[in-house]
Amino acid sequence: MRSFCSKRSGLSPPRAIRIKRPLTIIKGGTRYNFGLHMQNLRYALVAYINSPVGEFVESLRRELHPELPHLVAHLTLLPPRLLQGTEVAALQRLARVCGQVDPFEVVLGEMESFVPTTPTVYIKVADGASRLHELHEQLNKESLAFREEWPYIPHLTIAKMPSEAAAEEALRIARERWRHYSGRRRILLDRLTFVREDKANCWIDLAPVLLGGSLVAP
Repeated sequence: MRSFCSKRSGLSPPRAIRIKRPLTIIKGGTRYNFGLHMQNLRYALVAYINSPVGEFVESLRRELHPELPHLVAHLTLLPPRLLQGTEVAALQRLARVCGQVDPFEVVLGEMESFVPTTPTVYIKVADGASRLHELHEQLNKESLAFREEWPYIPHLTIAKMPSEAAAEEALRIARERWRHYSGRRRILLDRLTFVREDKANCWIDLAPVLLGGSLVAP
């Protein structure tokens, strides 16, 4: 079971998440947990990076900002948002939209930062960014519709640093480490995860979502 609680706020594009697993939510007659007061809960959709490049990102994050708690490497499809309806409606929309999208690959590009907007270092998505944009637009409607704080930029967060100066130094180191990384930079996206904020920026997995498929059992 993966679990963590971020000291920073949220899953907006310049930020990262940590996840706790799972609630029992799957498709077709299974149980949903509605015991919590949900009006002010936030939700997001992410793709975990369970590969050597994900391990590289997590190791680099520890090097650049060791004070941060462990963060799971991920791409964000839907940044944090309040729902415009119920969890059931959101899950049904995820199944409907994602079930019609075939799995696809993205290729990671260069190290960048969001300075001066935020002191966040990240890897931009090069090839496949347009597919992520398209899926984001398709999902950001109806029960999942939300006016996001930042323009959607497909990326893989390394770390949010405490200052612009720290971010600039972290970016220099990150670019050097990335230059020497010899592993694959291509990622297959075939499985996403719908997550819900539990408390103080701790997140729990609600349901895996397959591209070209449906919600599945964790």
